[in-house]
Amino acid sequence: MDAAQLTQLLEEVQSGSRSAEAAHEAITNALRAQPFEDLGFARVDHHRARRQGFPEVIYGAGKTPEQVAQISARIHENGSTLLATRADFAMFEAVQKLVPEAQYHEMARLITAPGATPLQLPGVAGVLCAGTSDLPVAEEAAVSLETMGAKVVRISDVGVAGLHRLLACVETIRGCDVLIVCAGMEGALPSVVGGLVEIPVIAVPTSVGYGASFGGLAALLGMLNTCASGVAVVNIDNGFGAAAFAATILRKLATDEHG
Repeated sequence: MDAAQLTQLLEEVQSGSRSAEAAHEAITNALRAQPFEDLGFARVDHHRARRQGFPEVIYGAGKTPEQVAQISARIHENGSTLLATRADFAMFEAVQKLVPEAQYHEMARLITAPGATPLQLPGVAGVLCAGTSDLPVAEEAAVSLETMGAKVVRISDVGVAGLHRLLACVETIRGCDVLIVCAGMEGALPSVVGGLVEIPVIAVPTSVGYGASFGGLAALLGMLNTCASGVAVVNIDNGFGAAAFAATILRKLATDEHG
């Protein structure tokens, strides 16, 4: 139960539309799920948002559709925003039976559902990808950020093989507050972008490329060895991790604005 739900509950008691006994039962049930709820196969962390600014995120890979559905239901019933990553359609079908509001983002492989309180982050995040083949990772980052309440600008297919495509978007890129840049092959794009802007750049190596790319390792090492300043690097194909980092930066903007 979040602050908005508790306030609504108290207002209902005050107006007489809910009895004190019913309110007591509702609060007791909510407290049973705090700070985590043991489902036997998982312990759902209901305090994650209070500690880190966003609820626990479900990593779908390796879980059964039923496990993902049960965890999703408990997160959503607690009033929290739902985000499940690396999810397939079978998982979505199982989740939708328990959370009808759930949506499936096929390219990003994400399941989302809004929480009781709309989320909103200040500023603008730009999500760039070098090639169309990088779109699944870029979309994982973009949709994750949108679910966290961010405004996202998508810029696709601006890899260094055609540098003029990137340069045509420089003003849009410079208007963002944080950038996520996804690239496979040799992973050069974040270095180029980092040399053009004065805002944080989060580089995401993707597993796109021919044999010598070693499933994204070449891009990862290239990004780690960038000569551009202000570039941080997350793990291979980790669009969600980049989104979480970007959201932390945007969340800090709100803190700075309010002193």
